[in-house]
Amino acid sequence: MPQADIPVVPGILTAQQCLDTATSIARTQQPSGAIPWSALGHTDPWDHIECAMALTAAGLIEPARAAFAWSRREQRADGSWPIQFRGGTVEDANSDSNFCAYIATGVWHHVLVTGDDAFAELMWPTVTAAIEFVLDLQLGSGEICWGAGPSGRIEEALVTGSSSIYQSIRCALALANHLGEPQPEWEVAVGRLGHALATHSGAFTEKPHHSMDWYYPIMCGALRGDAAESRIDLRWHDFVVDGIGIRCVDDRPWVTGAETCELVCALDALGRGDEAHEQFANMQHLRERDGSYWTGLVFADGKRWPVERTTWTGAAVILAADALSNATGGSGIFRGTDLPRGLEGDYDCECLTSER
Repeated sequence: MPQADIPVVPGILTAQQCLDTATSIARTQQPSGAIPWSALGHTDPWDHIECAMALTAAGLIEPARAAFAWSRREQRADGSWPIQFRGGTVEDANSDSNFCAYIATGVWHHVLVTGDDAFAELMWPTVTAAIEFVLDLQLGSGEICWGAGPSGRIEEALVTGSSSIYQSIRCALALANHLGEPQPEWEVAVGRLGHALATHSGAFTEKPHHSMDWYYPIMCGALRGDAAESRIDLRWHDFVVDGIGIRCVDDRPWVTGAETCELVCALDALGRGDEAHEQFANMQHLRERDGSYWTGLVFADGKRWPVERTTWTGAAVILAADALSNATGGSGIFRGTDLPRGLEGDYDCECLTSER
């Protein structure tokens, strides 16, 4: 049964609509517990966990638990997961460090919402192995390689991926503290990573055309204060399209629902609630009657593209709704509520505002 406190955003999303969206995700879940992008799509470990978080926030605890059980079973001995599965078969055996780290965010979120310490204990070895795998990919300046394969690690670090990893390691530390399992080496590692993101030492491969590179350091807590405000303002008009959401890529006439909802979480984290609510309302044109969401819209010709309704878009909607409504114990996860920052402290650096 769903919980009583389902995210509601008055005038934009009702409790029933939120539950309908969660149900559309649960309908796509496979018997194994895997949650693919769509009924005929593939499963990746990051979007799978985001969907589990949305199910948790909407009170569909059993499907969420099935998703976490799948992650626990499919984790490899080195703590990693393959990048892509389809129908139980591995399609890409390489590992993405961000995909692997995200289990910590999902588990901590589930504990915050449910208060289930037995679940925390059950998932702790999975989280520990995943974070240790990811930290083995950390480079000298604090950044983290985006992936690894049979030939070794891929020594390229991405702003979006490393920002998400920063969030995940902080969630892993919060879980460790909750369980009385201190991890001082993780504290040092996340401090170094946070410093790299805030000072932006040139160690990262830039993807300035992608909106995620713009807001992820803020959504994931690596940047706050004046620098974060300036960063949002600097490229607002490059990405935000009045009335319909934000572009995925700055030079394409394409708005996407998940990116818009992630920006909502970033704006909420900065206390820019009016703008967050406005963007959340703007993307609702992607909603279908059954509660699922189209991935995006090519606004130049009014056509859906890609022509798919993705589980992770619906998941982003639910998590943004929870951030705006403070409905569950996990609603502050992107605000960094009660998350440690690591041993190098709090960063409010202007460097990220001038990288373009």
